Amino acid sequence: MSSNMSSDERTAAVHNDSPDPSSHATNIYDIEDAGGESFDEEDDDDMDFEPMADDSEDLDFFDTTDEAEAEFHDADDGLSGVEINFSMDDREDDELDGNETETGTDTNQPAATTPAPRPLVQVTRSQILRLFGQHGLQDLFRTHHANALGNPPLDDDEEDDGYTGRGSRRRRQGRPVPSRYPPIPSEEGRRLMSSGTFGETGFYEDKLRKRKDRLARRLIYRELGVNQDPPARANKLISQGLIPSSNADTIIHYNARCYSGQFSDDGNFFFCCGQDFKVRMYDTSNPYKWKYYKTAEYPYGQWTITDASLSPDNRFLAYSSIRSVVFLAPTDPTLSADPIALDFAYLGQAGRRRQFTGGYSHFGIWSIRFSGDGREVVAGTSDHSVYVYDIEAKQSILRIPGHNDDVNAVCFGDNSSPHILYSGSDDTLIKVWDRRSMGDSREAGVFLGHTEGLTYVDSKGDGRYVLSNGKDQTMKLWDLRKMMPTEKASKIDVNRYSTGFDYRFMPYSEADYEPHPYDCSLVTFRGHRVLKTLIRCHFSPPGSTDSRYVYSGSEDGCIYIYNMDATLAGKIDVNRATHHSRPRDDSSMHPHPYSIRGSRNPEAWKTCVRDASWHPNAPVVAATSWNGWGMQTGTCTTHSWNDDADDDEGEPKMGSRVNQLLEEDASLYDHSQRGGRTSQFRSRLRSQRVQPLGDDDDDGDGW
Repeated sequence: MSSNMSSDERTAAVHNDSPDPSSHATNIYDIEDAGGESFDEEDDDDMDFEPMADDSEDLDFFDTTDEAEAEFHDADDGLSGVEINFSMDDREDDELDGNETETGTDTNQPAATTPAPRPLVQVTRSQILRLFGQHGLQDLFRTHHANALGNPPLDDDEEDDGYTGRGSRRRRQGRPVPSRYPPIPSEEGRRLMSSGTFGETGFYEDKLRKRKDRLARRLIYRELGVNQDPPARANKLISQGLIPSSNADTIIHYNARCYSGQFSDDGNFFFCCGQDFKVRMYDTSNPYKWKYYKTAEYPYGQWTITDASLSPDNRFLAYSSIRSVVFLAPTDPTLSADPIALDFAYLGQAGRRRQFTGGYSHFGIWSIRFSGDGREVVAGTSDHSVYVYDIEAKQSILRIPGHNDDVNAVCFGDNSSPHILYSGSDDTLIKVWDRRSMGDSREAGVFLGHTEGLTYVDSKGDGRYVLSNGKDQTMKLWDLRKMMPTEKASKIDVNRYSTGFDYRFMPYSEADYEPHPYDCSLVTFRGHRVLKTLIRCHFSPPGSTDSRYVYSGSEDGCIYIYNMDATLAGKIDVNRATHHSRPRDDSSMHPHPYSIRGSRNPEAWKTCVRDASWHPNAPVVAATSWNGWGMQTGTCTTHSWNDDADDDEGEPKMGSRVNQLLEEDASLYDHSQRGGRTSQFRSRLRSQRVQPLGDDDDDGDGW
């Protein structure tokens, strides 16, 4: 081949002499033996491209006939059988140009009786660099590398959550966007922590290692009087450090989803509401060993029991459904009388009182609360209103149509006074109502800051601080003194800051979050997930934690416990504690499980902690959850502080499984239908092991 051959002729020669990929197991490309040219990286053929004439031989290269398609070689199949020998010496490019040979291109060469040598194809250095610079080839190598490392496949019971794992393909991410959420830790939260209103702030005793003392050291220091703290402060520092662990003491299984569960103010009583329209009551005077009390039922309920509230004297339990009637049942186990129906739609009109028979209902009730004196019950309803019911008068004495959407949460601001009310709605607003000055039926003030609907509102009980959970995946702390006046709030269009996503079936993207320009909250907590249902949040009790923390359930199966500066103080993993704690019953599975749209394997074991309650006198947390296969059953689990021990010597044994009557149930330990998680993973790993084929082995008999 002449060194003066044009670029087009060289290209045609390379194409015409290229072997059929299917005729050889290995193609050898040797630049040095072929006498090929070597180009600098800057000598890019694409830069010198010129349109070819109609009679160019290179038109065969772009032929789209069947013959050309037969020579197509996919990169995934061909790279395993291609060997590239690439060598370069120190000679200059112009020397290589002058010493170019005519290897493999002599048309006068006589036909050989032996097989012809493999043709050699010229590959330049710039072409090699461009080949390895293609994204598809990089992804191909990464995938083979991940398989070679033996990365385990994703378990069918695991949620994908958008994470693709090491070595797998994922969408290219843009430049990181600065967080639009308030900074963590919060400076305002730190001031609250040091103010004494939310617990005591401890000091580092170990000056050298800069670590806080453990429980044993604090107890020794208290007994020896080493610290100069008064005993009361020392006891508070000890108690507020006892955060319950993830290991469950007891797992109570229900055959329906559980929606709410709370301890009484004195800690001697606990109730749990289920989707089977039943409320189970338990004696928790010993928080580590519960006793079944009794069960109350909601007749003619709709969908589920939405909420329940215990009277201050623990004598009555009020519970609601998506109807305008609240039932009032005595908690005394010796009393078997039917519950009393409280019709919130009755406002004292003549001829309107009627007996509830499960027919037409004026509205549904999402949230109820007893007043501090036990005489009234406040309710948030689906007709965008707040109702106050007088138990002695047997009628609603106040209706406040103050929202533009469902009122999902209500509470009293002060345990000792029924005058201040809080209401949280899907219109993203928390409104403050003062019953002493409601001549014009207007709110006393408004809290703005959430950009999506409210799921729960809780009061600290001091008439000042309020906590709320929102569908914008944040929990916020408010101060009554910093609420926005009604006149100013009425001029703000709150709908312009909301996306209106369906939290029941859609995930929430942080990229859609926009900070509210009129946010008047003190601290914003984030990390938990408020999806699928109206997840609740609470202040930690003053007795067992000195009101040090706030905590919330979460759609990912955990309880998140936050310091007041928005940092994470602890996390209770209910999903891990209860995973596969009952056998699967396919006959009871709903054909359409309730899951986030696009989620992987919706019938797998999943947990959503809807409510949680911290015992007022002991380091014990009770979690009420949607929990089980396809999240179609429920659990109530107790978690106590045990210094993260896997087991203890007390009774009952940790992780014991009982039914709703607190009876041992052997069927909950039956794993004959489904093996343990470890054995399942190992068997699945063996069945999905990659078996590469040999060069001439197409029947899959490789290792």
